[in-house]
Amino acid sequence: MTDHAADVPFEISSEPGPNEMRDPMVRKEMKKAAVWLGMAGAIALVVLLIQPLLIIFGGLVFAAMLDGGVRLLGKVLPIPRIWRLVIVVLLVVVFVIGTAYLTGVQVAAQFEQLRATLMAQAMRLMAWLSSLGVMPGQSDINSMIQQALGSFGKITSYVGTALGALTSLVMILVIGLFIAMEPRLYEAGLQWMLPTDSRREFAITIERMSKTLRSLLAGRLLGMALEGVMTGVALMFAGVPMALVLGIITGTLAFIPNIGAIVSGLMMIAVGFSAGVHTGVLAIIIYCVIQTFDGYVVIPMVARKTVDLPPALTLSAQILTGTLFGVMGLALADPMTAMIKVALERNSERAAKRDASDAAPAA
Repeated sequence: MTDHAADVPFEISSEPGPNEMRDPMVRKEMKKAAVWLGMAGAIALVVLLIQPLLIIFGGLVFAAMLDGGVRLLGKVLPIPRIWRLVIVVLLVVVFVIGTAYLTGVQVAAQFEQLRATLMAQAMRLMAWLSSLGVMPGQSDINSMIQQALGSFGKITSYVGTALGALTSLVMILVIGLFIAMEPRLYEAGLQWMLPTDSRREFAITIERMSKTLRSLLAGRLLGMALEGVMTGVALMFAGVPMALVLGIITGTLAFIPNIGAIVSGLMMIAVGFSAGVHTGVLAIIIYCVIQTFDGYVVIPMVARKTVDLPPALTLSAQILTGTLFGVMGLALADPMTAMIKVALERNSERAAKRDASDAAPAA
């Protein structure tokens, strides 16, 4: 046979082409592309599923509350965990039902009165500013009030009835209850999804996050109770209308520090001035005294036992999460920030240990 290879006037390269996966460069670039595509897909998935993710995170927060109560009860009542959880749940249900039964009619009437009072006070303020030439004429006041007081209407609606978020609330309670029943089961499931050499570090980080979250929520609940009771009692003695519902709103909004205090204070002052200048001045004094006591006594006392979050960081997180995720994101801003802070601190500890271990042989 004739050897045709000798007749070829050029050389044929034996190097792998760019379209062949056995080329190391192609495989390296494909891995990079896969990582970037995976990150983009994960971000898109989080954006699309942000509301379900917030509901799940809210369930984790509620589970941390229940777990804190179970652990606290375990110090005085050495019985199995499931029975302590049943006792905590029953106490919460009895408290909520009892409060609603004793004050339900009065609170419902005061909420409606509060809404009407805020609208009337806003109308008076807009009319006064219009007379000074600061605001547009009377014909534009109604439309501006609809826009300016939309948030107040939503807040009173959410606090009073929570009808718009009822399904999400039920899901949060159910998820939190199931997680609180068997927290180790779900933690073991998450560990199983990780590589073997990362499970110990994951367990340490999760334990620190859980402890921080329990401490944070315990401090929040204590601050909410103190602020709500003090506000309601002080307003009642000062003769401010709707003192009971203002105390409930103040205590509830205290879960959202900084922003919650501002909103409840504006409501308190507006209602106070609706009953007269003297009552409005008393409402301002009560607000300043309670906020000063809360800021300089309650919060520092609780902060020594809980996570230390700088006020600027907390406020920035609340603005970001409130803008991105709405009311639910605003309410969960502090737990999110605390857990991210713990994760970053743990990562810094690991890096410091790694640097120390690398420097030891050189020394």
